[in-house]
Amino acid sequence: QVRLVEAGGGLVQAGGSLRLSCAASGLTFSNCAMGWFRQAPGKEREFVAAISRNSRSTYYADSVKGRFTISTDNAKNTVNLQMNSLNPEDTAVYYCAADYLPDSTATPSGAPYYDYWGQGTQVTVSS
Repeated sequence: QVRLVEAGGGLVQAGGSLRLSCAASGLTFSNCAMGWFRQAPGKEREFVAAISRNSRSTYYADSVKGRFTISTDNAKNTVNLQMNSLNPEDTAVYYCAADYLPDSTATPSGAPYYDYWGQGTQVTVSS
């Protein structure tokens, strides 16, 4: 059974930082591109960041570029999202997702490409 479990969400003041992690089990982590998405109240789920299965390629939404960093720890089957310079517009439930694919360099940004999803972790940024 595949499980993706996010952790690290919470309440932070504007300008602060948080580090999200997502532990994956029940899948071959090295065969997956990993992504982070978020969904704010009343809005559709949106792409945040992705990292290729070989961890050499990353891709970010324009809204987080330069502030967020995605990384993986293959020894722990974990994908992380370091979030700096947070602002209230970053408030959302953050989800990690896994995409099995043969291309080792792809960084998919579309939600339908992803095969598995975590349950989400709440991030709230106060002004």
